[in-house]
Amino acid sequence: MIPTSSISWPGGKTFAFTVFDDPDSQTVDGCKTVYDFIASLGFRTTIGVWPCPPVRETNSPGETCGNQEYLRYVQHLQQEGFEIGYHNTTPHSSTRAQIDAGLGVFHRYFGDAPITMANHYNAEAIYWGSARLGGIRKKIYQAAHLWRANPFSGHIPTSEHFWGDLCQKNIKYCRNFVYRDINTLRKCPWMPYYDPERSFVKYWYASSEGPNLQSFVEVLVEENQDRLEAEGGACIMYTHFGLGFIKDGKLDPQFERLMTRLSRRKGWFVPVGRLLDHLQSERENSTIPEQELAAMEWKWLTQKLLKGQS
Repeated sequence: MIPTSSISWPGGKTFAFTVFDDPDSQTVDGCKTVYDFIASLGFRTTIGVWPCPPVRETNSPGETCGNQEYLRYVQHLQQEGFEIGYHNTTPHSSTRAQIDAGLGVFHRYFGDAPITMANHYNAEAIYWGSARLGGIRKKIYQAAHLWRANPFSGHIPTSEHFWGDLCQKNIKYCRNFVYRDINTLRKCPWMPYYDPERSFVKYWYASSEGPNLQSFVEVLVEENQDRLEAEGGACIMYTHFGLGFIKDGKLDPQFERLMTRLSRRKGWFVPVGRLLDHLQSERENSTIPEQELAAMEWKWLTQKLLKGQS
């Protein structure tokens, strides 16, 4: 493990900041409003997409790449230096054949397989629910959920939703634990890491907790920005820009103010995949030791049980 303070950021930058934005509740107009703004400040982040339109009732609102206007705008963002991430195939569960086809659609729309992904709560979510944890931590999680059967089976070869081998072949980085700390790297200093017990994922990464406007701005307040820079850390913010960032067609003023302040600091503002590639280049071994993984799992499980975080 390399201490956060010893990470060398490119171009003399003193810290790193990026976002993985899940598409839940995203609209075309809202997407344009948010991304035109953050692009103007110099941020280049990752926008997660559903490459295929739904074929039955969805489990979440939000645009998919089946909307041609939305697709054209996302392709424009890619041309401007944003990364396009993967949020499963569509906003409902998919079979293996549908997932395979969806990955092909993603490749056709964006020129390559996705580098980064974040699970949506579809049945094909990979190593999700209780499968995120090991040992006694898994049993505690199961007990807290009243021993409810794990509905996520993307990693189980006998499931109709299995796509573990496709994930391993196509995707480099998958999001797992989310922490309420602006310095993601402090909570997960091994990222991107390889977990031999969950080998269908090449590498895992963590994120900071900001799924909606309120939680996002709470993490991004001035004192936290200052601490992130002082620690020489890295923030990968987990969010949904479709949840509260725009009201009556206008951006939330506190979000505007905090992002503008952050943009004026000496940060490295690159997409998630590029940030993780840099972190990986800084270390010789990406396989996380069992004790380090257990410590991360305890931290996440504790906040999950106490605060209900992602």
